[in-house]
Amino acid sequence: MKTTSSRTSSLTPPLPPPINTPDSLKEHLQTALMIEHSTIPPYLCALYSIPNGENVTASTLIRSVVMEEMLHMVLVANLLNAINCPPKVKDPKFIPTYPAYLPHSDKKFVVQLLPFGTDAIETFLKIEMPAPLGAPPQSGDFRTIAQFYAAIRQGFEYLCAQPGGEKKLFVGSASKQIDGSSWYYGGGGAPFAVDSLKTALEAIAEITEQGEGYDHTLYDGDNRFGQVDELAHFFRFNEIRAGRRYQATDTPNGYPTGAALVVDWSARFPMAPNPKVSEYADRPEIHQLMMEFNRTYTKLLGSLDTAFNGTPSELLKAVPLMYDLKYRAQTLMAIPSGRGDGTTVGPSFEYAP
Repeated sequence: MKTTSSRTSSLTPPLPPPINTPDSLKEHLQTALMIEHSTIPPYLCALYSIPNGENVTASTLIRSVVMEEMLHMVLVANLLNAINCPPKVKDPKFIPTYPAYLPHSDKKFVVQLLPFGTDAIETFLKIEMPAPLGAPPQSGDFRTIAQFYAAIRQGFEYLCAQPGGEKKLFVGSASKQIDGSSWYYGGGGAPFAVDSLKTALEAIAEITEQGEGYDHTLYDGDNRFGQVDELAHFFRFNEIRAGRRYQATDTPNGYPTGAALVVDWSARFPMAPNPKVSEYADRPEIHQLMMEFNRTYTKLLGSLDTAFNGTPSELLKAVPLMYDLKYRAQTLMAIPSGRGDGTTVGPSFEYAP
């Protein structure tokens, strides 16, 4: 008797990642730009609420994070321009209404405009929380910002793996790329042009590692880019919370054990949380000052928008505007809010054309 046997096998191709079209990638990168920006007003409120000469080390740490968030915005704009998608910044929809959730997040915590204090620092730690080891990419409802960027990285890799993918994807004008020649910052690195999968992945790595640490370490991995290694954002904020510096033998899962970092939580302007211009409609002097702050803030966004869309030199105008914002914010923070709770007025970061 003759017997035959047959073996059937089916190889199911892997499903494409959530970000699998150029349009989807563009949409998620614009969301990334919004995420990076949405962290800056809360960080600035905490920074500006520290009077000059007080909490100098904490102030320096917060400022360094703010400047790197600005750098992240530039890198995301470079990613968008690399794939021929104009970054949108000067738009009322771009600005969160605080309190707010991070765009596209899992809504596990709310981001608020708060003065320097333990509540503000706890929120910052949630924003910069490192992704758990082995955490999957998340293109929406993300748990950590790093997981959202992992989904973007996966999208770039998938699209470039298609026939002619890299050549078809990177079709943006090189003239819109912003590099170190248009950027000044005394630390934390400089932007670089994005024109390929390699440089796109490097930009994504720079953003995520400065926030949560390189390869599950305390540090941002900048020495790989020829820069000085610094603590990642999460661990800078954790030093402030712990009142102590990290030292070389410390680990990401433990607390800092180095020298004391003296923090005076009372040395601040007691700004009322989440102020709004509309609250002061019956107090015209304050209303006017808040409007002037918001016009300066909106002008700053306009400079960024212009810089990101073909005029990189416009970034230089952002520097004096940032100083102007600080002066206007601290002027507001010195005025009693009238709420009867000892708080003061503060900047509202609202769109004001």
